[in-house]
Amino acid sequence: MGKNILLINDLAGYGKVALSAMIPVLSHMGHHLYNLPTALVSNTLDYGKFDILETTEYMRNTIAVWGELGFRFDAISTGFIVSQEQAELIASYCKEQQKKRTRIFTDPIMGDEGKLYNGITETTIGHMRELVAVADCIVPNYTEAVYLAGMTYREDGISGEEAVTLIRRLRDIGSKSVVVTSARVEGEDAVIGYDADDDSEFRIPFSYVPVRFPGTGDIFSAILTGKMLDGCSLRASTAKAMDAVRELIIRNRGNEDKFKGIPIESCLEVIDR
Repeated sequence: MGKNILLINDLAGYGKVALSAMIPVLSHMGHHLYNLPTALVSNTLDYGKFDILETTEYMRNTIAVWGELGFRFDAISTGFIVSQEQAELIASYCKEQQKKRTRIFTDPIMGDEGKLYNGITETTIGHMRELVAVADCIVPNYTEAVYLAGMTYREDGISGEEAVTLIRRLRDIGSKSVVVTSARVEGEDAVIGYDADDDSEFRIPFSYVPVRFPGTGDIFSAILTGKMLDGCSLRASTAKAMDAVRELIIRNRGNEDKFKGIPIESCLEVIDR
């Protein structure tokens, strides 16, 4: 049976990222979606020029209306946030909903390949730590993980011991379970994680496809969240998300304009494999 999921993320006017990527995925998986845009963004940031309209007041008012209407969610998934005020609002709301047994999934969207995204500042790191502190599961990429953990980005990769330290530092911030994507551990590309349900650490290697699309992290997070809410373990959900995203990248790697992301609606059957 599908779950009621609230997605808190930005909405791009052009490009399959954030809400535009996650809603089709989770709807296809049979879940019931609600969304709370943190910002309206003209287009994906990869184009280099963009406009962002912050929606904090709308978010605050919407949360109040939903409270009056008695809306309840089985899970909340958070992504891109714009300000300290938003971070505090979302963290407070998530804490309140956790008391009603709502599960919190956080993708601390900040950067990749060792640097922060266009329009993201160092201040964002502190904002994201507030959300990580209340999460049941976080899904940062390696870049975001080291920023959150206060560690140094290593372009040549990390050792197995450093991977364990990274995971434990993220857990120390407050998250129960952790999945770190795009890591390079002991010479191989891998996703590393910790599952609080059975107190286990894991590492799943993968073969890197040298093509970049914005929004693949959102797709990964959506599939992982959907599978976990279907009852799969964190490790199994991670493996499923990895396989699906890899196939989506391979299928679309010839697309001329990669900045607009993967046209997910034409590829949803990949999730069913």
